[in-house]
Order: sequence, then structure tokens, then C-alpha cells
Amino acid sequence: MREYYITKNDSGQRLNKFLEKAVPLLPGGMMHKYLRLKRIKVNGKRTESAYRLCEGDKVQLYLNDEYFDAPREEEAFRRIQTPQLRIVYEDENILLADKAPGMVVHTDEHGDANTLIAHIQAYLYQSGAWDPDDAASFAPALCNRIDRNTGGIVIAAKTAEALRILNDKIKDRELEKRYLCIVHGRPKPAEGLIENYLRRDEKRKQVTLHKTRVPGAKTARTRYHTLATQGKLSLVECELLTGRTHQIRAHMASIGCPLLGDGKYGTNELNRPYGETGQALYAYRLTFRFAQDAGALGYLNGKTFTVRDIPFVKKYFPAFGL
Repeated sequence: MREYYITKNDSGQRLNKFLEKAVPLLPGGMMHKYLRLKRIKVNGKRTESAYRLCEGDKVQLYLNDEYFDAPREEEAFRRIQTPQLRIVYEDENILLADKAPGMVVHTDEHGDANTLIAHIQAYLYQSGAWDPDDAASFAPALCNRIDRNTGGIVIAAKTAEALRILNDKIKDRELEKRYLCIVHGRPKPAEGLIENYLRRDEKRKQVTLHKTRVPGAKTARTRYHTLATQGKLSLVECELLTGRTHQIRAHMASIGCPLLGDGKYGTNELNRPYGETGQALYAYRLTFRFAQDAGALGYLNGKTFTVRDIPFVKKYFPAFGL
């Protein structure tokens, strides 16, 4: 028999979700069978899979060793000796990291394990803020993601409660995200709203825009404002009103102003004179605007966090101050 004592970080989640993480080798069908047969109990009693665990609960598993004996691959964070992080803000619930362009947030199809989440977990583990042995299923996790070549603020939840709250707030669009980008040309008009439908092509890893809804397309809305111009380039602030893949890159290209360095939605002919090979795009400002109760994260409501040291701004618009 194995027993798990539910800590604060594991509380609040459904029993079946906890089991999926704590015993990943246990098939879903067998899980439900063992719940019926009382081979999985909570506090010594038969429990439904939808039961929400409470701090102090005891989960008892009367399962064969085969569900536990598989060798466990060492987590990526344990291989990082010196975490590379630029922390914008941190408290007991969340961490805001300034992701550098070129770093992936999670392991991608290329198997890159040098990820932002691995560095965050390594930092929290080494600082003593997180002990993976204290929680059977929870690990610090990212609440949002940005492309490899895009820099900027990424939110990490340090507790399961914070993760649940932030996931809901992001879904309900109660976080305001603003980006800075450099584009070719001068947007006309200088500020406006781009609204259409965006469909993702998984094979090409690219999106297409449509004036009317087509199968698989989702509404995409971006508000933009030109902040400065210099020669053939403009510095533009964009506010994401929806959070679609490559939304800003595709939207700015659609009005004839592709991002500097963007070879996917722009052209090499435009980018070649500048020698830029990654899009000049940065998630530089985040504001928490909670419309509904945010529970343990209510203290964040109305707070804004900004990254001011943005390489491409300093390079092409050195006189512009954030």
C-alpha cells in the first residue's frame, strides 16, 4: 500500500487529476475500477473520482507494485546547476520571469530541455521555495507562453491554488498584456484595431487570416499604437485583446508592416539590411485587472509590471524611454 498526505499544494484538485499525476502508470480505466473496488480510498473510505481533495486528506492506494516500479527519469531542473533567470517580480504565489529571446518555455519537438520552466523550477528548488518531495502531484508551472524568438514576461505559478486562479483569469481575459515591436514602414492609420479570424496550419506552423469565419478559425483582435518612427522603421505598442498563435506577427503583416526580423510573415529582402533573424517582439508589460474575486491573488489586482531593458528598442530607438 502507498499513502499520500495531501498538502496545501495538492489540495483543491479532483482526485482523478491527482492520481493521473501521482501514479502516471495507472491507466484511467483501472483507476475507476479500483475506485469502485475500494482499492483507492481517501481517509479510509470509498470516494468518487470527482472528489476535491482537502489539505490533510490521506489517499491510500492498494495497488500492485508494477504501477510504481518504473524507473523515473531525472527531472530537467535537477541538471541545472546555475539557473539563468531575469526575475521581474516574485512573491509566495507567483514569479514573473523576463524570458530571453531564443529560449523555449517548454520542451519542444526538438527535445530542447534547456527551458524556461526548468530554470524556474531549478531556482525555486535551490532556494528552498519548492521541494518536489513535499507535493505528490504539483510542480511550479507556467500560466502563459510566448514563442521561442519572442522575449518578455512569462507568469509562473508557485502553488496549485495560484495556478488554478491564474488559468481562470487568463481564460476570462482579466490580464492585460502589452507588447512592443518594431515594424517595417509606418502603420496607417498610426493607431487602430485589427480584427479578423485566424486559423492555424499545424503542418506549416503558420497562421492565415480571414475576413469571415472559416472552419477552424478563431476571432483575433489586436489594438496597436505607433510610438515612434525612425527611417523605415516604426516602434509600435500592441495590446492583445485575444491571445492567438502568432497574432501580432500576422496582424501587423496584414496591414503592410511586418515585424523586423520576421522571416515567416515578412520577407528576407526587408530584413537583410538590418541583419535581424528573429522577430523584434517583446511582451513588455503585464497588468492584472480582475473583474471578479481573485481569492488568494486579490492583492495583485491593478498592479502593473514592466520590462524596460529591451535590446531592440535600445538599438533602433535609443532616444525612446519606457
